[in-house]
Amino acid sequence: MATPKIILPIIVAAQFMCTSLWFAGNAIMPDLAVKLNLMSSDVGLMTSSVQFGFIVGTLIYAILTIADRYKAPSVFLISALLGAVFNGLIILDISFIQILTLRFWTGFFLAGIYPVGMKIAADHFEHGLGKALSFLVGALVLGTALPHLIAAMDFNYDWRVVLLMTSSLAVIGGILIKIFVGEGSYRSKIQAPKFSGIGEVFRNSAFRSAAFGYFGHMWELYAFWAFVPIILDQYRAYHLIAVDVPILSFLIIGLGGLACVAGGYLSGRLGTKRLATLALSLSAICCLVSPIMFQLPISLFYAFLVFWGLVVIADSPLFSTLVAQNANPALKGTALTIVTCIGFAITIVSIQLLSYLIEKSSFEFAYLILAIGPLMGVIYLLRPTYASS
Repeated sequence: MATPKIILPIIVAAQFMCTSLWFAGNAIMPDLAVKLNLMSSDVGLMTSSVQFGFIVGTLIYAILTIADRYKAPSVFLISALLGAVFNGLIILDISFIQILTLRFWTGFFLAGIYPVGMKIAADHFEHGLGKALSFLVGALVLGTALPHLIAAMDFNYDWRVVLLMTSSLAVIGGILIKIFVGEGSYRSKIQAPKFSGIGEVFRNSAFRSAAFGYFGHMWELYAFWAFVPIILDQYRAYHLIAVDVPILSFLIIGLGGLACVAGGYLSGRLGTKRLATLALSLSAICCLVSPIMFQLPISLFYAFLVFWGLVVIADSPLFSTLVAQNANPALKGTALTIVTCIGFAITIVSIQLLSYLIEKSSFEFAYLILAIGPLMGVIYLLRPTYASS
């Protein structure tokens, strides 16, 4: 097992590698659209299939309390290997329905990567957990953005390369966790499935408030990420100018990782709750002013999207910290998993609703719908019964 000083970098690197599976399908959508004669609305189906798989996976992992019963590094490795297999199988000559099925199973096994990675970090870093999770979520952000960068690389491009590279990275990440990261000294283990665990974690009022703030954050986050390439393409078509969609998508999403890290450091000075409320409020403002972004000069348009990309994710590790700190220690993994499950279920609704609005109404105003989540999240965070932390 690695020394404590390098355990966090290893977890972060592994999380980055494994979560590259998440948006691999979105990065190759333009190629699949040509190959399979797909419609623009199918980008929502591609994203939602992964999200739905993740939801089902996290629900099963939580009901069976897998992350709290078994060695988390082993759970992480097995999940990474299976996720890599289902991601890589898309290179075969198959139909779009079969691709959606493979994306579902990729999402299913991401349930053993993202929340389990947070549980591993929480088991090692009870003190300084906020900073640890800020790096971990930052790794998720970069991993999510990576397929866009791969798609933007200037080589004899074949869309299959994105799938092979992301699957290979996931395998390496899983092996790193298994070999170099053991079980943390703050781990509490239960011996058998605890089917009452899901209801039990929500009995704490501070936990509920953190969870509902997170749910509001999730309404906006993945819908924004999924539609960043669409927003850029809409601006390109509106102004009839050249826009490098893949590289800009990578930057807009990927730079959010810096906001996660900065939030982890600032939370010690400003307070986790206060900083989460500020970030959620700023992202709500971005949603509310989104109709005018298509009228902006291109430099201001890019700056606005970068800013939105920063604030939309900055609060994610803060919510994970609040959830982990207020959960029953014996059910920490289950608490993180079930909250993540519900959060991602919410993303399906917002993604599909946004897809519908873009198809059926004026696209400039469609993104207003994303404001519902952060506004509701702010309301929960400002409730006076919530314990400041």
